[in-house]
Amino acid sequence: MVALPMSLLTTAAVAGFNLTTLISFEGGAGQAVDQAQWNIITNVNYNNEVQEYSTSTENLQLSGSGTLLIIPRKSATGQWTSGRIESKASYTPEEGKVTRFQSLLRFGDSPDSKQQSIWPAFWMLGDVQRTQDIDWPMCGELDIMERKNGEKLNHGTPHCGPGDAPCGAMSKTITLPDNDWHTYSLEVDRTNGDWKEQTLKWMMDDKEYNTRKGREFEEESIWKSVAHSPMYFILNVAVGGNWPGAPNDLTADGMANMLEVKYIGVYHST
Repeated sequence: MVALPMSLLTTAAVAGFNLTTLISFEGGAGQAVDQAQWNIITNVNYNNEVQEYSTSTENLQLSGSGTLLIIPRKSATGQWTSGRIESKASYTPEEGKVTRFQSLLRFGDSPDSKQQSIWPAFWMLGDVQRTQDIDWPMCGELDIMERKNGEKLNHGTPHCGPGDAPCGAMSKTITLPDNDWHTYSLEVDRTNGDWKEQTLKWMMDDKEYNTRKGREFEEESIWKSVAHSPMYFILNVAVGGNWPGAPNDLTADGMANMLEVKYIGVYHST
């Protein structure tokens, strides 16, 4: 196990919370991600995306400076490739506490005009999809950072229930000031014994922009799928798809449209 620098522990600290899990990206420049910790995903396409997910370090690599780089690339023949990783471990919001999931990340410096179809995301899926073959959206999904086409908007969204009801209408956005480093967080508050009064809260740089109560999910079983159940982390950069649309001739590949990730932290209230 790689020893974590104190500077990272300090950067990841959150007042009022104990940092119970810190996922870092220490290692040499150009190295692959730790496959004892991450599954590198290929052969998935749920939204008519145009990229092929790859195991290549051209698409997924450590920076050598304690970060992960996910880099979309376009071949000479026009084929897009990119990276998607999923944590092997899953994490369950703790009863009686506030559980916080957080990442510090930034985007490439490509101008908006060259980001058509680029779709980076930091999100979570219910582990029942892996262990019990309960498919989306019944497994539960929490999108903590999701951005498309270089728009200066971050989308915080739950997905759940049959046909994505009632979750499909619960998305909200917050304006992004730039492409630089920001924290993206989701808090699951289970301090109230009544599930209807428990909450999900999305934040960017600790600024709250979307809060949803259990009662909005209509059924306790639906609420439990997103707030009481084990979920695993996903980091990826998709290209194209139903939501952002297809790339155009200006869409840039390479570092200009990468996603860089410093850490993922799991916290519980003190």
